[in-house]
Amino acid sequence: MEFSLLGPIAVTTGSGELSLGPAKRRSVLALLLLQPNTTVPLEQLIDSLWEEEPPEHARTVVQGHVSRLRATLAEGGAEAYGIELTTHGSAYLLRLPEELIDAHRFGELVALARPEAAPADAVPLLREALGLWRGPALTGTVTSPPFAAAAHALEERRLTAVEALGRAHGALGEHEQAAAILYSAAVNHPLREGLIAGLMRALFRTGRQSDALEWFHRTRRLLNEELGVDPGERLREAYEEILRAEAAGAGRQPSRPADATRGAGDGPAGAPSFHVKHSQGGRVPLQGGADAGDAVEAPAGKPAAGGASGARGGTEGGSAAGDGSGRTGAAPRLLPRPPARFLAREEQLGALTEALTDRTTGESPLAVVAGPAGVGKTACAVQWAHLHADAFPDGQLFADLRGFGEGDEAAPAEILRDFLLALGTPPERVPGSAQAASALFRSLVADRRLLVVLDNARSSAQVRPLLPGGLHCATVVTSRSRLDGLVATDCARPVGLQALGHEEGAALLGAMLGPERVAEDPAAARELVDLCDGLPLALRAAAAQLTARPRWRLARLAAALRDERRRLALLSAEDTGMAAALRMSVARLSADDARLLSALATSADGHLNASVAAALAGYDPERTQDGLDRLAEMHLVDEEATDVYTISTLTQLFARDERGEGGKGRRSGAGEESGERG
Repeated sequence: MEFSLLGPIAVTTGSGELSLGPAKRRSVLALLLLQPNTTVPLEQLIDSLWEEEPPEHARTVVQGHVSRLRATLAEGGAEAYGIELTTHGSAYLLRLPEELIDAHRFGELVALARPEAAPADAVPLLREALGLWRGPALTGTVTSPPFAAAAHALEERRLTAVEALGRAHGALGEHEQAAAILYSAAVNHPLREGLIAGLMRALFRTGRQSDALEWFHRTRRLLNEELGVDPGERLREAYEEILRAEAAGAGRQPSRPADATRGAGDGPAGAPSFHVKHSQGGRVPLQGGADAGDAVEAPAGKPAAGGASGARGGTEGGSAAGDGSGRTGAAPRLLPRPPARFLAREEQLGALTEALTDRTTGESPLAVVAGPAGVGKTACAVQWAHLHADAFPDGQLFADLRGFGEGDEAAPAEILRDFLLALGTPPERVPGSAQAASALFRSLVADRRLLVVLDNARSSAQVRPLLPGGLHCATVVTSRSRLDGLVATDCARPVGLQALGHEEGAALLGAMLGPERVAEDPAAARELVDLCDGLPLALRAAAAQLTARPRWRLARLAAALRDERRRLALLSAEDTGMAAALRMSVARLSADDARLLSALATSADGHLNASVAAALAGYDPERTQDGLDRLAEMHLVDEEATDVYTISTLTQLFARDERGEGGKGRRSGAGEESGERG
């Protein structure tokens, strides 16, 4: 007979698992197993089983559960294992060999492991210990504070073992294994500094320096936002250790303190250096000056106020007043604030780094982050921009082009005027025509290290006048369209964003709701990810619903979302939601393509080919294929393989709803600004 606490509460025998009954009965057993061979007072059981005031008959309820547990254990042959559940006055005692409890065996295995002194022996011991876990500890118990505290304590022991296993692999030189083990735990526990420090070291020793440093800055920002504190000693030591090793490996001195206006070791021809500068005493300012509060939110359609309008932040010293040349003493810092609780996307962030640091083409680097509505394009671009702001000391510009927002898209002349003002051009010297303003913009930034983020673009034609020409400038564009024209004519590097998988989606829910709430029901968390099509916007809207209803379990919202008639309405939060985001995409379609999308939504499983699509829409094959290509370019359908198309469930539901409403094109005002940041 074996007892499980490290996952769902369970009792197994040679003939299978015993039926333990409802949650309160499982909770009584769990509390007795947490204190084996010790008398547990009845009052303690009552206090643990009811989160609020217990009922008058609570004593009778507990006595009934104990009686049923005693009978269940007897039926499973408990006596043969030396197991006995006895009553001692107003207390209960579960007498048993403690090695029958998985949590006890886990503790013994971890205690035997010595990851630094004997790593080769520690690895199998720790792997066996962690293999005892079958899910979040104490799953199936009531959600009262005592059980939450006990589950948290067990989870802390598990994370300590994960960290020890990472150190053991590291001591053996198996850094790839260490990074793989630590990564998953770090995603789910982004504020655990020892875990992040271990992951940083493992990543650095596999040659992934930029990933290691990105983890530091991400964690530092989270600590500041969530707890209002700076990184602790272990995290700072790992960061400084990497900086010293990186500098020594590159054959140069460590970088200068943060009061320098330019990065040391800039590389050939003044190319931006992507190593990170650290300040006196180990305290590291957030890149781009955001630690001092100089990242400002941009209103829809405009970059944040700057230049002659009062841009905040910039390099030290000098005056913000223009001298007529367009240069100022302060560099514009116009990025929106970093995305809250940004997780995952390491592959896409790495692709952006590769694309935007490539100087071999002789062109100003340009990347296009494209994907469907709600997938988090803005969040990814802004996150990268903040992580690498130090590489662009002459400033960072940002504008929402409103390509898929309410109303008309932003005119290039409007954006260029705001950029020129932010760069210090006096208002009377800003040209009236887009062509002249574009030429002045390129001239002003030709020799600067400047980052331009153009969010929510409608078309390549809208973007081209806004591109800087300097070799050391870089531009990131986000769009629901692939913007193939920029790839063809401007050598843009496409970076596609896909929906989140189960693990990443559950991690995002955990970051929004708290990991304990998600850990209560991992199966429901996986279902929520599926019901949200893995889209960050939908998952954040679902988290908002659960935040407003703290007593709801995840399974309750999942049950509500199964009703396809209510799903889009539930995945909304004020002016932000999937229906609003999809409406902006569909509003940009031609009438023919909108009718084709509506016809595709009637597909039973969302999988079809051109022939099936033609039959559903009543179009000829050529017209259907052209329409499918345009819908795929807009990420409203996905071409998984040649002539294999899929339409996501949420897109199907929206298109069916629009079809039922007669295609009235309802608008809510939510666009890329509200729908993609996250």
